[in-house]
Parts: sequence; C-alpha cells; structure tokens
Amino acid sequence: MRDGPPVTLYCFAHAGAGVSAFAHWRTATGDGVRVSPLPLPGRGTRRREARVTSREALLGALLDPLAEQVADGRPYALYGHSLGGIVAHTLAHALVGAGLPAPRLLAVGASPPPHIPAPHHEDLSDAHLLRFTSDLDAAPTGLLAAPGSLYHRRVLPVLRDDLRLAAALRTAALTDAAHRLLPVPVLAVDGLDDPVVGAAALDGWARWTTGRLVRRTVPGGHFFVRGPQAPRLLGRACRVARRTRPVPGLTTGGQQ
Repeated sequence: MRDGPPVTLYCFAHAGAGVSAFAHWRTATGDGVRVSPLPLPGRGTRRREARVTSREALLGALLDPLAEQVADGRPYALYGHSLGGIVAHTLAHALVGAGLPAPRLLAVGASPPPHIPAPHHEDLSDAHLLRFTSDLDAAPTGLLAAPGSLYHRRVLPVLRDDLRLAAALRTAALTDAAHRLLPVPVLAVDGLDDPVVGAAALDGWARWTTGRLVRRTVPGGHFFVRGPQAPRLLGRACRVARRTRPVPGLTTGGQQ
C-alpha cells in the first residue's frame, strides 16, 4: 500500500480475555495494515482500572482516546470478536455520531447482531459460566476448575462482568431512539465449528448497516481468532477497504 498510509485495525477481544489473542495478527494481516489491540479496563495494561458493565462506562473509558487517534482522517477499521463485536459496533456509532471520520470497515467475529438474543446472559452463576466455557472448549480442568481456584477468583468475575457489558450494549442498541444504521460496510465472520454463533445469526448484521454486508466462514470454533485464517482475511479486507471512501453521517432505520 505504497500510495497512502496503512489502515489501522483496532481490535477488541472476547469476554473474559485481554488482547493476547491478537499478538500474531501484527504480522499475519500482511502489508498495509497496522494492528492495534485495545484492552478493556480491568485487564492487561489497564488491569488496575475498574471493569465496565454499561455503555456509558465503556464510552467513558475508550471513546476519547480512540477519537484522538482517528480524528486525523487516516484510514482505520474496527474488529471485535464475540463481546468485542458489540463493543466495536458501539464505538463505531459513537465516533460517527460525534462527527468523526467513519471506519472504512466494521468487522465482527463470532458476534451476533444486537437484535438476536445472546444465549448465555440469563444465568451468571459460576456453575453456568463453567458450563458455557465448557461448551466452547475453554473450560479449565483439574485443580483449576475447583471452587476457590485461581480461575474462579480471577477469570470468572471478569467473564461475568463482560457478559453484563455485552447485554447492556445490546439493550442500548435496541433502545436507541434514532434506530441508527451505520453507513459503513460490515464483514461478519463465523467459525465453521462454532457451537454458539452460526452463519445464519451473522446474516442479521445486514439490518444494522446501509453499506454492504459480507459474510465469511473460517475453520475453527468460537475462538478462531487465535488461528491464522482470521487475520489473513481481515488483512485482505482492510486493503480493499483502504480504497473506499467513508460515507459521513448516520441513517435512521426501522429494526425492532
């Protein structure tokens, strides 16, 4: 991409996680893409900050720093995985609503659109969360799974708060008085063996954009973000999006 600056790809992780899943993306996305994972408060470089569980708290923690980075008009895209998908969607709305340059692309992975109920937000007990992570092949085994273990004390509280955040962001999107549609293309990616979020659910993102929806399937389960195919796909998508022009403004729509 010698004719202009690279696309900055801001990445947001799944529930209960930091940004380590994106470590290999810095090279795997290829030329012309600069990967910039952004941790939520309460983990990684922001581990001493209080975790956020509402739209207002999320925007208070992330919007201003992100706005400063995109205000110069250089091309950027947003990718969110699972919880990160609704985080990216929320931030895209806030940035465009504030009159800032729109992302060239909003990409979501393993993340259903706001109008499709998430299957795991009703019961946030330890037992339910462990069953849920087990269904995703992400549950601990042995001593790590025992009550009072480090996993119970450190990981489950983060996961629980992240699921509360996801539910709050979906509710906020559905109750937005303007029923705003994003004027940007959306790339929705699912894992071939994901037991939670399938291709049919991701088709629903067409109701949340005035741009084009492109849906792709990659090998893997719910956490395909850790594999090599997703960053390659996003790299190609960013290079295509680099050649498009963002459409200013938000459009009202009628999703219910």
